[in-house]
Amino acid sequence: MTSDPTRPFGRVLTAMVTPFAEDGSIDLAGAQELAAHLVDRQSHDGLVVLGTTGEAPTLSDGEQHAVLEAVLDAVGDRATVVAGVGTNDTAHTIDNARRAERLGAHGLLVVTPYYNKPPQAGLLRHFTAVADATDLPVMLYDIPPRSVVPIEVDTLARLAEHPRIVAVKDAKGDLGAVMHTLARTDLAYYSGEDLLNLPLLAVGAVGVVSVVGHLVGPRLAELIGAVESGDLVKARAVNESLLPVCTGVFRTQGVILAKAALRELGLPAGPVRPPLVDATPEQVAQLRADLADGGIHL
Repeated sequence: MTSDPTRPFGRVLTAMVTPFAEDGSIDLAGAQELAAHLVDRQSHDGLVVLGTTGEAPTLSDGEQHAVLEAVLDAVGDRATVVAGVGTNDTAHTIDNARRAERLGAHGLLVVTPYYNKPPQAGLLRHFTAVADATDLPVMLYDIPPRSVVPIEVDTLARLAEHPRIVAVKDAKGDLGAVMHTLARTDLAYYSGEDLLNLPLLAVGAVGVVSVVGHLVGPRLAELIGAVESGDLVKARAVNESLLPVCTGVFRTQGVILAKAALRELGLPAGPVRPPLVDATPEQVAQLRADLADGGIHL
């Protein structure tokens, strides 16, 4: 677990998939095995559980409780475990946050409320209410491709005044907005879009919350280290080696192909839950080729 206030949740975090059994039930032993693999063999100092890649919207509250507890039991003594608690209902999100705190989570990931399309005043009120509800540090998740509504720079500046809102997972694709926010606040930025890891790190992000991190954690750590040491030639080379992996995993919804890759590697993953669908044999064959181009042989 990190003690660096400029990097409150660590450097390399993966938005961890939730392993399911073949009948679609939660695989808690698999979740523990995968969490340990990521921390012990893939250079992760943190995990985000119950996020989008964890298929949280299709998990019941009880299932979410069980997954978080299992992961904390497996790696909570040696990695930062951030619980995805965000929904499009403020009261439900607060309940999730309080439950995560009781279970021992180290931090909260709170996504912009989706579908509702709240105005910026609504976002300010929502995030503040959640941050007020526990003593845990909060990472905002800014992802307008899913939420439609971005968290605007002025709103982020106001939210940064809250003592427990300390970080942003950025998947907005707007480097200008990131730079303006970094100039006006002390929020720690984490790249939430693997194809933009290098540019976000170059303008001041402190780490990543990755999907391809399931497969390339050590290279992500190498990328961050190269940027921080000022070796942009090396950083570009590492980044270029990762491009085929990013392409492969994101040819469709990321969790579908991340789980396919994990299954091919013999790691716990299982199927996805509806409305998602598992990768077809043709998609798996393409994934194999993409990952081979990125140095990963399934």
